[in-house]
Amino acid sequence: MADDYLVRIGKLIRDARQHRGWTQSQLAEALGTSQSAVNRIERGNQNISLEMIARIGEALDSEIVSLGYAGPMHLRVVGGRRLSGAIDVKTSKNACVALLCASLLNKGRTVLRRVARIEEVYRLLEVLGSIGVRTRWINDGVDLEIIPPATLDMDAIDAEAAVRTRSIIMFLGPLLHRLDRFRLPYAGGCDLGTRTIEPHMIALRRFGLEVAATEGHYHAVVDRSVSPGRPIVLTERGDTVTENALLAAARHPGTTVIRNASSNYMVQDLCFFLEALGVRVEGIGTTTLTVHGVPDIDVDVDYSPSEDPVEAMSLLAAAVVTESELTVRRVPIEFLEIELAVLEEMGLDHDRTPEYVADNGRTRLIDLTVRPSKLEAPIDKIHPMPFPGLNIDNVPFFAAIAAVAQGKTLIHDWVYDNRAIYLTDLNRLGGRLQLLDPHRVLVEGPTRWRAAEMMCPPALRPAVVVLLAMMAAEGTSVLRNVYVINRGYEDLAERLNSVGAQIEIFRDI
Repeated sequence: MADDYLVRIGKLIRDARQHRGWTQSQLAEALGTSQSAVNRIERGNQNISLEMIARIGEALDSEIVSLGYAGPMHLRVVGGRRLSGAIDVKTSKNACVALLCASLLNKGRTVLRRVARIEEVYRLLEVLGSIGVRTRWINDGVDLEIIPPATLDMDAIDAEAAVRTRSIIMFLGPLLHRLDRFRLPYAGGCDLGTRTIEPHMIALRRFGLEVAATEGHYHAVVDRSVSPGRPIVLTERGDTVTENALLAAARHPGTTVIRNASSNYMVQDLCFFLEALGVRVEGIGTTTLTVHGVPDIDVDVDYSPSEDPVEAMSLLAAAVVTESELTVRRVPIEFLEIELAVLEEMGLDHDRTPEYVADNGRTRLIDLTVRPSKLEAPIDKIHPMPFPGLNIDNVPFFAAIAAVAQGKTLIHDWVYDNRAIYLTDLNRLGGRLQLLDPHRVLVEGPTRWRAAEMMCPPALRPAVVVLLAMMAAEGTSVLRNVYVINRGYEDLAERLNSVGAQIEIFRDI
């Protein structure tokens, strides 16, 4: 019985810490204890006094004993308001999670600048902390410092945090250099239908990694005698597949050629980071990458990931759907050129500044001002393609944009099994979307949005699309259980409020 109470108290503390946006290391620093002690407390593996509970509650500004679990977060949206002013794009979610995984390659100190403070990052930090990696927010919580241990404690891995992120799959590439055998919990993340990891396995087997999936875990064994003797051809041009192959090749002695590689934004940021570690990568931005591996990496590195093109698209869509004039600053234009070309053909009125360079010294940025426009449905269907095509994650935003355009737009989301289905949630808000099959949606506009109360779709981008439609709908809407939005966006409600939205965060009592 006592053990059960310890587990329940541990979960309350963990929930309060996550709500505060702290890592285990930050809480440990506030309490004058170690990150490992906080980890044991949250897992229910350590006796804890009432005095310690009170100290934790004071540190987290949460009455843990009297209030307990705060419940899921909801949003109350007063719609029909015009946005104005300017808003900055945050750093890339997908780049940040890849760089956290890549930090396992380095024996030295890694500092990542302006890391996105999102749930996906917090889950990975909890996993890293549980296996012995020291992480802490520095420079007023803006930057992240990562210091690995000499030996990773994989037996202590935080499985609960790991299963809530698909990014855990990218531990395979770096861990195969450090351990002969290990296990990882199954990858989770968005509910987007069946997503096989076989393309990862095909690439990583060339480095001697064999994985058996049993009882909720990937059981990995590494054969050091195996080496890729010829180019690795990826069976799908996926972002995380390419990243895993890069992570495996980074510390593999000699030269590795990766063909049919993704050249998307997060892959490029990973390549730039690997170069900062001393790994030479040729062909960045193309579908053939040549990696000159470094068997031992022990350097102190400081790197700034670039801005997130999908967040930029989200903010652009917010302006379009609410018929607002809004300036979106620090837009990574090379990863939005196709989207903007499509929107220009639909009639979007916008201006852009001359290009300038991101903090990583490589990515091209602009500031983009969007004005209210009379949009027409595009002649051709909207469909994603690998970079430099229209980004897969930007397709859902075209559902909301097409809904305010005159005419019918066909959206073909061929990549994911279920995501197009979630777009029909816009019908609850007055949209006219017809699901033709699990991958195709016909959108008819223009739309007279109306307020509604509904549950958040379990997929990140469709969830944000619903939020944008609520911002356009006259009246008060409620979007319940928005954890999935917090997985990919930092303080989205507050930032939208800063440019004129009216969104209130609340929880059930």
